[in-house]
Amino acid sequence: MKTKLLIICLLFVPLLSWGVDMISPINFNPTSTNKNKVISFIKYNVKETYSRIGMDSESTLRMMEEEELRCFKELTKVQDINLLKRVKRQYCNIGMCTYSTILMMYNEEVRASKKNLEW
Repeated sequence: MKTKLLIICLLFVPLLSWGVDMISPINFNPTSTNKNKVISFIKYNVKETYSRIGMDSESTLRMMEEEELRCFKELTKVQDINLLKRVKRQYCNIGMCTYSTILMMYNEEVRASKKNLEW
């Protein structure tokens, strides 16, 4: 059940914006202050996003906060920064700008770049 809810939320609730206040994972400096900024940003935006659609139970909020933080941490470790910037730009421009969406689509782009069409 938890996995299904997470998938539904990741696919159908990409309402966060990678705007002025969103902390970029690119060249992130993991100081205590910066970590607290990321946590504050995630908590605020998850609450705002899920409250808009009536899914603001404490369990949902904590689950999505944890998922966003996990994705942020993974995004700080990506190898292809130019690809990450391109994916970020593409999905943020269409309103699908969450750390989880960006990570998912970055990983899909990496996988797709290693494939070739074969008969």
